[in-house]
Amino acid sequence: MTNALSTGRITVHISDGLAEVQLDNPERRNALTKSMCQELQVLMPGLDDHPDVQIITLRGAGDTFSAGAAIDDLASVLLDPQDDGSRVDHLSLADAAMSATRKPTIAVVDGACIGGGWQLASACDFIVASERSVFAITPAKIGVMYPRAGIERLVRQVGPANAKFILFGGETFNAVRARQLGLVTETIPDERFAERVDELVRTLQARSRFSIHTMKHLIDGPTGNNLEIEERWQAAWLAMTEGPDMAIGVQAFLNREEPKFAWDPDDRQ
Repeated sequence: MTNALSTGRITVHISDGLAEVQLDNPERRNALTKSMCQELQVLMPGLDDHPDVQIITLRGAGDTFSAGAAIDDLASVLLDPQDDGSRVDHLSLADAAMSATRKPTIAVVDGACIGGGWQLASACDFIVASERSVFAITPAKIGVMYPRAGIERLVRQVGPANAKFILFGGETFNAVRARQLGLVTETIPDERFAERVDELVRTLQARSRFSIHTMKHLIDGPTGNNLEIEERWQAAWLAMTEGPDMAIGVQAFLNREEPKFAWDPDDRQ
């Protein structure tokens, strides 16, 4: 009989507008199993719709973020055979569930963040890491392909040359080097890590949810020059002029007060 220790699990704690999602498989350095990926696929849409959740963080249990996809479960994580002869990549489906959230998401990396662990972290809006953290993306070490979603995002974030450098060598980088390469948004001294994460969450909670949700929608949308993009921007501009937050923000600025924004994502049409 399997149990949480052998399959891992995803835990979540919701308090004061923050949902803390945790990869919980510490006996295996939070390696990602099929069941954990499936849990994330269900959990993330629920948190996105949860009225008490404003911000979502992704963490690892204990002193590791994630060692990546569990090697002994790799086939079922990435190539799970189906009755119709197709195969399902559960890691990429978990990635898609994370990246599809409308609410802001922060990957809070403290410790090793390897392979599929980085892919899940990178599916968040940005990654903050303690200085003690280390990063590696290692498909070439075990003769596999990294999932398409992860490779395409890696290229967007670090550029083609750096992506090849990271993927071909599979080397381990400290947090400072990872920041230089573009794998991480901010590195934080270990002794200030918890304090800075709390500060960042509070800062985002004080900002306009309309601004954050709308800019995330536009940044994550299609790129180029076509009618869909133009319509997205026109709709966002109209929503700004018709919504409450612009007037609230301007008035608070003129009065030298902290704004109390009123836009609620559940109220949008």
